[in-house]
Amino acid sequence: MTEPSWERVDAFFESHLVPPDPVLEACLRASEAARLPSIQVSPSQGKLLHLLARAIGARRILEVGTLGGYSTIWLARALPEDGHLISLELDPRHAEVARANLRRAGLESRVEVRVGPAIESLPKLAEEGGAPFDLVFIDADKPSTRAYFEWAERLSRPGALIVVDNVVRRGELANAASADPNVLGMRAFVESLTNDPAVTATGIQTVGRKGYDGFLLARVEAERTRGREPRSAGSSPGNRRRAR
Repeated sequence: MTEPSWERVDAFFESHLVPPDPVLEACLRASEAARLPSIQVSPSQGKLLHLLARAIGARRILEVGTLGGYSTIWLARALPEDGHLISLELDPRHAEVARANLRRAGLESRVEVRVGPAIESLPKLAEEGGAPFDLVFIDADKPSTRAYFEWAERLSRPGALIVVDNVVRRGELANAASADPNVLGMRAFVESLTNDPAVTATGIQTVGRKGYDGFLLARVEAERTRGREPRSAGSSPGNRRRAR
C-alpha cells in the first residue's frame, strides 16, 4: 500500500469519525502563520489521545513537547472541569502560540504551559510534590526520550498511561546500523524497557498522513524506586521537537 493510500484512508476516517472543529483548525492555522514546524499529531491521532485520556478517567495530564498546542487541546478537552494539564515546551515562541490557541479553545484555566528544557522542568515537578499524573504524552526530542520516560514513571501513579510518539522512525527503529541520533535515542529507550518491572508496554506501528511511524504505550504497574534517580539527558537540547 502506498502513502497516498494511507492518506486517503486517514481522510475517510476523519470524514466520518473526526468532524470539522473550528477551534482545532484555527490552532493549525495560527501555528502555520507563526511558521511552527508542521509535526503535530494528525486529527485521528489527536482523537486517539483524547479517547485514551477519557478511557482512564485522567484528571492530571503531563505533556512533554507543546509545539502549537494542537495535541494539548485534544488532551485537555478530555479532562473534567477540575482537571489539570501541564505542558513543557523549550521554545518561548512556540509556548506563546500555544497559549493563544488554548485561550481561543477556552482551556487556559485547565492548562499550564511551562517554558524551559524539559529535563530541567521534570525534576522541578518532582520537587513540587504535586499529585501524580494519570497520563503522560511524550513528543519531544528523541535522543532524550529515555530520560523523559523515566521521569514520567516517577511522576505517575500506578495504573497511569504513558504514550510516546514517533518511535518507529519509518522503520529505522529496527536498523541496528543506524547512526541517526533520533533512531539511536528510540532504540535505547525501547531496549531500556526490557527489564523494567515497573511498566508493561507495547509498540504500535502507524501509517497515514503523518507517514510511517508509531507509538509506544506503557502502563505504570508500580511506583519507580525512589532511590533510582532518572538519568539526565546529557547534551540534549531539551524538549525541542524534531522533524519526523
